[in-house]
Amino acid sequence: MAQVTKDMTFAAVMRMHPDVVKVLAKYNLGCIGCMGAQNESLEQGCSAHGISVDDILADLNKIFE
Repeated sequence: MAQVTKDMTFAAVMRMHPDVVKVLAKYNLGCIGCMGAQNESLEQGCSAHGISVDDILADLNKIFE
C-alpha cells in the first residue's frame, strides 16, 4: 500500500494518484504548474503556506486506504 510522507515532493505525490490534486485544492494549494512543486517537500510547502502537514498527510493517505 502506498503512503505519503512529509519528506516527499509535491510532484512525486501528484504522480501517485489523480485524487491528490483534489486534496491539495482543498487546502488552496495550486501545485500544478508551480515550479516549487518539483523540489519542495510537503513539509516545506505546508510550512510556507501555514498549513498543518499532519492534516494534509491524513487526507492524502486516505486516498490509499
